[in-house]
Amino acid sequence: MNRDISKLTEKVYDLVIIGGGIYGAAAAWDAASRGLSVALLEQDDFGSKNSSNSQKTIHGGLRYIQHGDIKRMRESICERTSLMRIAPHLVHPMPCLIPTYGRLMQSVMPLALNIYDIVSFDRNKLEDPQKHIPSGRVVSREECMRMIPGINDDGLTGGVIWHDSQVYNTERMVLSFVKSAEIAGADAANYVKVIGFLREGNCIKGIKGKDVLNDSEIEVKAKIVLNASGPWVDSILGLVKESHSHVTRLTKMMLLVVNRHFAHEYAFGVPSRKKSEDKDAVVNKGYRLLFISPWRDYSLIGTAQELYEGDPDKHNITENDIQGFIEEINEAYPHAALSRKDVSFFYGGLLPIDGVNQNGDVNLVKRYRIYDHEKEGIKGLVSIIGVKYTEGRFVAQKTVDMIYKKLGLNSPECITMETQVMGGEIEKFNGFLEGAIEKRPEGLSEETVKQLVCNYGSEYPEIIKFIDEDPDYAQRISARSNVIKAEILFNIREEMAQKLADVVLRRTELGSAGYPGDDALKTCADIMAQELGWDEAKVQ
Repeated sequence: MNRDISKLTEKVYDLVIIGGGIYGAAAAWDAASRGLSVALLEQDDFGSKNSSNSQKTIHGGLRYIQHGDIKRMRESICERTSLMRIAPHLVHPMPCLIPTYGRLMQSVMPLALNIYDIVSFDRNKLEDPQKHIPSGRVVSREECMRMIPGINDDGLTGGVIWHDSQVYNTERMVLSFVKSAEIAGADAANYVKVIGFLREGNCIKGIKGKDVLNDSEIEVKAKIVLNASGPWVDSILGLVKESHSHVTRLTKMMLLVVNRHFAHEYAFGVPSRKKSEDKDAVVNKGYRLLFISPWRDYSLIGTAQELYEGDPDKHNITENDIQGFIEEINEAYPHAALSRKDVSFFYGGLLPIDGVNQNGDVNLVKRYRIYDHEKEGIKGLVSIIGVKYTEGRFVAQKTVDMIYKKLGLNSPECITMETQVMGGEIEKFNGFLEGAIEKRPEGLSEETVKQLVCNYGSEYPEIIKFIDEDPDYAQRISARSNVIKAEILFNIREEMAQKLADVVLRRTELGSAGYPGDDALKTCADIMAQELGWDEAKVQ
C-alpha cells in the first residue's frame, strides 16, 4: 500500500470518499470490491480520529430491546457474526455481565435474554468454535457479587450474562479495510485535506485537496463524492455553501484506559449515580451504565459524555475531563478507587446527538443516516452519519447501494459480509495461533508471536520475512512491549505510515494503552528516518 498523490489526479473516479475512519474505509472496500473506481482521502491518518474513540466492543444489540427495536438488534447480531467471519484475528467473543437492581429489572432482564437468544438463532453458524456465542443466563445475587468484586449490593437482586464481541485492535481493523480496498483497486491516501469542491453549476465533480505533508494542492475528479468525515461532516458541507443546513450536533465522548483489571473474565456495567432519561426507551432505567471491559492487560472504562458546541478541529480532552470522569466512576463503583496515576491512556471523540434533555443529558442519534444532497439541489454529493463502530460495514453496504442507483448502474452483490479482510484468511483461530507459535523463528517469544497474529492475522509471515533478512529485526522495541522492529519496517513499506504516531498509536499496539517510553520512540524514529530519509531535526 503506497501513497501516490500524483495518481489521484490522473482519472475521473466513480467515487471519491472523504474520511478514512471505519465508515469511509468500509465504503471504499465495498465500492471497490463491486467494481467502482474509488479514491479514499483522509486529512490525518486512517482511523486516527473518531474511530479510535471506541470501547472495542462489537455490539449484538441487547440494549435495543429497551427501545423495542428488534430490527436493529437483528442487524447488529448479523454484523457481529460478519466481523468475526471476515476479521477472525481481530474480533473475539466477550462475556458481559450486568447487575440487576429491583424486582422490575430482575423480571424484565430474563425475558430480554430469551428474546435476544431467539433473535440470534443463527449466531453460531461460523465453523470456528472459538467464535461461538453461548446463550444468555441469569445469575444469583451471591454469584453476581463474586463475579464483580465490590459491586454495590444495596437492592442488588442478581445479574444477567450475555456475550458480545471485542476488537483486539480497532485501528488495525480500519487499516485492514483500507488495505482490502486497495487490493480491490481503490487508491487511498492519508494526510490529504479536502479544502474545496470541483463544481459545474449545482453539480459536484470532485474535490480540491491539500497534501498536508508537502503543502501542495491537487484536484481529484469524481462522478460522486461521499462525505464520510464523521464530526467534520458539516465542515465539509460548508465548503459547498455557507448557508447549508447542519445535519448534526455533537457530544464529546471519552474512554479511559486503566492499568489494572477488576473482573478478569467479564466486561460489566455499573449504574452511574447521575440521573439519565432516555425518552425513546420502552423501559427506562433512570440511569446510564458505565461499562468496564478487560482489554489486553488493561481495563477500558466508558463512556463520559458532554455536549460539544465548537470546531471539531479544536476538540480535546482536558485534565478536568479526566478527573471528572474518575470521580463519576468512583461514585458508581467505589471499589475501583481510581486515581489519576491509574489512568495510563485515554481516548476522545465526538458523536452525533439528537438533542439535550431538560436535565442536561445528551440524546445520542439512535440510527445511522444517509443524506442524498441532490434533494437540496446539490448533485453528486452524499453524506453519511454513523453512530456505532459495529455498523460501519453494514452502513457502507447501504450507501454503496445508493451510489450505484445515482450512477444509473446495476449493482453487483455486496461481498464484504463474507469476504475476509487483509489478514483474515484464518479458518480456526486457536489452531492458527498454535501453529504460528509452534513454527516461530528462533528468538521470538510466544507472547510476541501471539501479538503478531492478533494484530496482523494471516499477514504475519510478511513481517517474519524481515527477520529472515536480518535477525536484528526480531528485537523488541521496548522491554515493556512485544512489538518488534520488523513491524515498523512493515508499517512503513506496506502500510503507508508517514509519521511517528502512525506506527506508535495505530499500526502497532506499542502506544495504544500508554506512553511506551523515550527509548521506544527513539528506536521507532530512527527506523523511520532510515526508511523515509528524515534528518536529525525531523527525528527530534
